[in-house]
Amino acid sequence: MNAQTGRTPVTVRQFAGATARNFLGDAPRWYKATIVAFLVVNPLVLVAFGPFVTGWLFVAEFIFTLAMALTCYPLQPGGLLAIEAVAIGMTSAESVYHETTQNFAVILLLIFMVAGIYFIRELLLVVFTKLLVAVRSKLLLSLTFVVAAALLSAFLDALTVIAVVIAVATGLYSVYHRFASDRGFDDDHDHEDDELVNDPHRGDLDRFRLFLQNLMMHAAVGTALGGLATLVGEPQNLVIGELLGWGFMDFFVHMLPVSLPVFIVGLGTTLLLERTRWFGYGAELPASVREVMERWDRRESARHDPRRRVRLIVQGVTALLLVAALAFHLAEVGLIGLMVIVLVTAFNGIITEHSLGRAFQDALPFAALLVTFFAIVAMINDQGLFTPLIEFDLAQEGQQQLTLLFLATGALSAISDNVFVATVYITEVSHAFDLGAITRDQYEALAITVNAGTNVPSIATPNGQAAFLFLLTSALAPLIRLGYVRMLWMALPYTITLTTTAMLAITYLV
Repeated sequence: MNAQTGRTPVTVRQFAGATARNFLGDAPRWYKATIVAFLVVNPLVLVAFGPFVTGWLFVAEFIFTLAMALTCYPLQPGGLLAIEAVAIGMTSAESVYHETTQNFAVILLLIFMVAGIYFIRELLLVVFTKLLVAVRSKLLLSLTFVVAAALLSAFLDALTVIAVVIAVATGLYSVYHRFASDRGFDDDHDHEDDELVNDPHRGDLDRFRLFLQNLMMHAAVGTALGGLATLVGEPQNLVIGELLGWGFMDFFVHMLPVSLPVFIVGLGTTLLLERTRWFGYGAELPASVREVMERWDRRESARHDPRRRVRLIVQGVTALLLVAALAFHLAEVGLIGLMVIVLVTAFNGIITEHSLGRAFQDALPFAALLVTFFAIVAMINDQGLFTPLIEFDLAQEGQQQLTLLFLATGALSAISDNVFVATVYITEVSHAFDLGAITRDQYEALAITVNAGTNVPSIATPNGQAAFLFLLTSALAPLIRLGYVRMLWMALPYTITLTTTAMLAITYLV
């Protein structure tokens, strides 16, 4: 012990041990060792094999961090990889900033729209609890979630829609978790803590998790079905429509030969999965959960508190304004979300900084993760990782070109970002048209193919679409045990049927 300070000196071994324990927190040792190995190996691979191979190694490593999202939130390990990519010259801070500003609308959406949905969660929970109680058929309920998500995503925004569904599922889970932990409906309760869950209810809680997994995946696929069909369904649709000069109806009509068969087959796949119980589907709502939901619904319906009624009315009116503003595109989605926050909180008395802050807790970590993702996208662009495949696709002719273009855009979207892939490909196709290398008919066929390729096969992985990635990294995912591998498995049948349908439609109908 140091006589002057009264402190025991820390040895090098103790310091190293403390650093190892602090690194990535409670993540398993093997995971920490893997991330360290990535960071050590990457510069060596760059020296030995060059930037192209190293770039693909970075992509694989980043996907690994997403796959292990339930083991460790991807922001920290993914962020370390992004920082290293900049440090060793695989990309630059300027490129990352450029990629981020290009996607500023998405970040704005995450910050404000997700928080806006938080403030209308009370109304959403009331409405969807009544739906859950009224519709006893799991098959009908699954179809309802798919169709509703598809229709909303066709006119609104997939991230907004999935944020709504996440808010609903979290609320339903919290209601039953409170009961299973012997807590009253008005008691303080942490629905992330299973320590207080009574043994007789643990089995029903696990079955309820499976039930919610089913509904979330059906809804997520529904956002892809609707996002394919219209000009406003996905961000890349707007890019494609602008370059082609297509308005809303033009885009809808041009995509109809692909979007309609895909939608029909999507519903058929839902029916098949619920009937056969394949790939983890077909989980029924446990009787005890239904009973709790019915009790909660009766309790809420019997409450005559004037302030509560005003809250629900304000939330309902604001929800209608939200839908109208999004449908008519009166402003950027994120700004509409800010409008929702202002209206609901102003008229419902939520005006302190602390009461507002909770709404942003779910959105901001994902916004930060998305920026690290943009760093990887910037590296892909700077190193031209997709260039050889793009040049090969565009060198083909006729129907073979369409087929290869669909498969290539689909595969690249599944491992990176569908908006980035669509933008890169449609820009090259537009350049070829401007040079007179392709006809207008061929230009339109290629645009339809790029849109279908980046919208449909990208559901194969959680990182293919922002809505799927948001679901994976949301606070709901660990509650219902919905990890990366689980999402891969449950998306697989949809990926097979929808991708095959889209490819056949492009082959014979476009």
